[in-house]
Amino acid sequence: MTLSDHPAERHRQVAGLFTERVRGTRSWDAPSPVDGWTARDVVRHLTEWFPGFLASGAGIELPCGPSVDENPVAAWQVLCDGAQAVLDDPETAHRELTNPHIGSLPLETAIDQFYTADVFMHTWDLSRATGQDDRLDPGFCARLLAQMEQMEHVLRSSGQFGARVEVPGDADPQTKLLGLIGRDPFWPGR
Repeated sequence: MTLSDHPAERHRQVAGLFTERVRGTRSWDAPSPVDGWTARDVVRHLTEWFPGFLASGAGIELPCGPSVDENPVAAWQVLCDGAQAVLDDPETAHRELTNPHIGSLPLETAIDQFYTADVFMHTWDLSRATGQDDRLDPGFCARLLAQMEQMEHVLRSSGQFGARVEVPGDADPQTKLLGLIGRDPFWPGR
């Protein structure tokens, strides 16, 4: 599947694939490729950081679902639906998000660059942790790789990414992207 260039539609596609992986998860305690995280922690990460990002940067309060410990599927679905509603709202085109680290950006751009991209990359983590199809859209992998390579120093200094994992020079874009963000693309899973 080729991902859309429109933030609302791209989120629908990316979050749709993540939703499939969430619904396909059989063991929430399975270790993930993120050191010290389980499959549940991958979902926890997304459901915990993004609402605060929107609230502090754009004054948007997303609906609260159950905790990830209580029901990871429902916790994800409430967040996913809330984010999609923001992106589908015609007023979003006129709003900005302001953050001390990134300045001011159009709201849909901020959601797309930070949240949708994060969901995209964590789809691999959840898929690999739970033995599901872990292939990501190669075109979007290449796009993120090109953008992130230009700011690798900023990524590393943020503390949000692990040390780069070296991969073969002729590796595909997904493998290179995973290595860049500190994942071992050859992590064996469970």
